[in-house]
Amino acid sequence: QVQLVESGGGLVQPGGSLRLSCAASANIFSIDIMSWYRQAPGTQRELVAAMTRDSRINYADSVKGRFTISRDNAKNTVTLQMNSLKPEDTAVYYCNGNKIATMQGYNYLELWGQGTLVTVSS
Repeated sequence: QVQLVESGGGLVQPGGSLRLSCAASANIFSIDIMSWYRQAPGTQRELVAAMTRDSRINYADSVKGRFTISRDNAKNTVTLQMNSLKPEDTAVYYCNGNKIATMQGYNYLELWGQGTLVTVSS
């Protein structure tokens, strides 16, 4: 089964930090772009950060200077280090993979993880 699995969400106080991780299933050979999106209740899903295989990075303005995305191409993992968290960062965070190739030679345009909840509250 081809999938992305997130971990690391939870409850944190304002100003605190969390680290989210996303791992691809072992049958995935490569992923072109790995990204983090988030969706708060009543809002549309939005891009938080994205990183290409050659390390080009894009951040949403709202998280610049506070969040850091990184990835391991060999392991097909991506992490999101979130610092100085604010209540408005509360959302379900989703890992996204774009242009995926599998060990078996199949190609997928896009994959989503199941999401992990981040709650920033005192």
